Amino acid sequence: MNRDEILCTCMDITKGEVEDAIKNKKLKSVRQVQDETEAGTVCGACVDDIFLLLEEINGSVEE
Repeated sequence: MNRDEILCTCMDITKGEVEDAIKNKKLKSVRQVQDETEAGTVCGACVDDIFLLLEEINGSVEE
């Protein structure tokens, strides 16, 4: 998935927007990403993708 692809279809949020939020705001959990970007807050289908991005960027994910 490239940066311009939609990660969260409900909120129309791209992978790049989520990546930038994780890096710039030092987000460590799915909940923090949801609070910051609103990705994953409607149907939840993208929560696994958010989890994987957090793991890829931070090496781990906080609960």
